[in-house]
Amino acid sequence: MEVISFVALAAGLIIGLGALGACIGIGVMGSKYLEAAARQPELMGELQTKMFLLAGLIDAAFIIGTGIALWFATANPFLAQLAGLAK
Repeated sequence: MEVISFVALAAGLIIGLGALGACIGIGVMGSKYLEAAARQPELMGELQTKMFLLAGLIDAAFIIGTGIALWFATANPFLAQLAGLAK
């Protein structure tokens, strides 16, 4: 197996697991928001603001992971070291 194939596999895992974690996190957060809004409807405005802030932070973590994975796929700083280990 070529060294570059490991980089592609790692980038796919970073993006895939990051997307899975972000989807699960937003799903759990959304369900808790709906539960809290149903219990105390007068706090719905404050809870909605906090929910959208957290949704942005969760998505930001996924987008940063995607950026790092794409950086490794295009300009991998570890490629020379991996090539030396493969020989």
